Amino acid sequence: MEDKKDIMQGLEEKMESEPKISIKRRTWLKAMLGIPVLGFFSYEVINKWNFEQQKKNQVIESLGLENLNSPVTIKNVSAKPGNLLRIGIIGFGTRAQQLANGLGFMHPSDVEKKKKNNSLNGWLGQEYLNVALVGICDVFDLHAEEGLATAQNNIRPGGGQGITIPAKRYLHYQDMLEDKDIDAVIVATPDHHHARITIDAIKAGKHVYCEKSIALTEEELNEVYHTVRNSNKVFQLGHQITQNTVFQKAKEIIKKDILGKITLVETTSNRNTASGAWVRHIDANGNPKPGDEKSIDWLQWLGSRPYVPFSIDRFYSWTKWFDYDTGMIGQLFTHEFDAVNQLLRIGIPKSAVSSGGIYYWKDNREIPDTLHCVFEYPDKDLTLTFSASLASSRERGRVFMGHDASMELGESLSIKADYDSTRYKQKIEDGIIDTSVPMISINPGSGNIDAVTSASEKYYASRGLTTTNINGRSVDVTHLHLKEWIDCIRNGGVPSANIERAFEEGVACLMAHKSYIEKRRVEWDPVNRKIV
Repeated sequence: MEDKKDIMQGLEEKMESEPKISIKRRTWLKAMLGIPVLGFFSYEVINKWNFEQQKKNQVIESLGLENLNSPVTIKNVSAKPGNLLRIGIIGFGTRAQQLANGLGFMHPSDVEKKKKNNSLNGWLGQEYLNVALVGICDVFDLHAEEGLATAQNNIRPGGGQGITIPAKRYLHYQDMLEDKDIDAVIVATPDHHHARITIDAIKAGKHVYCEKSIALTEEELNEVYHTVRNSNKVFQLGHQITQNTVFQKAKEIIKKDILGKITLVETTSNRNTASGAWVRHIDANGNPKPGDEKSIDWLQWLGSRPYVPFSIDRFYSWTKWFDYDTGMIGQLFTHEFDAVNQLLRIGIPKSAVSSGGIYYWKDNREIPDTLHCVFEYPDKDLTLTFSASLASSRERGRVFMGHDASMELGESLSIKADYDSTRYKQKIEDGIIDTSVPMISINPGSGNIDAVTSASEKYYASRGLTTTNINGRSVDVTHLHLKEWIDCIRNGGVPSANIERAFEEGVACLMAHKSYIEKRRVEWDPVNRKIV
């Protein structure tokens, strides 16, 4: 009994020494009198956990974030699917297949694969959008055939009734744009076609969902911008992080100024596989992927770019050459810029400096495999950086650094208080906030990402670009992003990745690219609206 009294006295002294959080001490101690001595060691662990939970709750309440972990729903503009919308897809590669899935169409072989691994129900639970995929355009016969099979498969999510309109293959995208029965198009070609097809589609009276990046030259970017701005058509750029519930919570945190004054944002991209470095023309056994001059319209694929003889390497691995893309800037930094710009509305930078080189992948590529970009926003007291490697898989994250705290944002979210914070100084001194661990951590429990098998898919999943969790259910963010575009077509409104956000991103990317190519610092001239 004496041992128990000694323990009781020690626990009472410990409680009195802790920060003042509402615990009914006398009631608590009385309840302990009947517990065996050995039970106190277990109870000490439980009590410490409860105490830490109370500290966390106190922090959350003091920040006004009591509802941060409540269920999140993405706002639906329309309560009903609306009238049937007829959509065509231009370019039917891997990304187009994902976009078709987001619309509610899946290739029969993919349906069977999902049945076998018990993952089909997630897609079947997707909202029915009441759209018809009526047109497929691709320069490669095999891709076009896969697109048609996808469009005509009658299995639909959300209780849809299946296809009622036959899908048609178009050999040239101009023929699709001339078809008056098509209301909207999705542009999922290699990047060097994005601007021209978007311009022609808007002029033909079609709504456009275009994958990033939007343009490879200033002239293209300006023409796209003015064409869309002078139309009544809905344009959406292919970025989907705004649809992630974690992003929605990050917006609330930024709005409540939890981080304090943000002066530095660090974004990164690391991958360490051949596919992640865009070596995609060979299969897992080292054999060339299908395709030749008989099945691929090579001249149409080249478009306005300089002629080169047919190359299966260029066809699949086009990202490696500057004629068709800006490499990591156009493929990876675009997502990083969109995430930051959607949260902070930083817009076009004052200046950009890029450096790097080809340090690992000594093949026929032109794009760097190591890259660093620095964007300055002196009017916002802010620097944005992008650091990327295609020869390391080390995860480095996306971090918003404020005077009082830093936020890391990806598929989850965590906030750490700064040791020298002004706002949290007293709570840090009182032991309420521990700067060595996150003071706020949000993992929406999205579970396993379905069919995340490649390096690219795993990378995008880690950045919050594949699925999100809504009321305990995993939902494809591409589906939500397409739905936002479709809702705006039917009901009016401006989508999140609209032409203004697309233009700001386009300028930032072209500034970084120009700096790398010309090996100099570049600036944005806001008066003449050009890079100098």
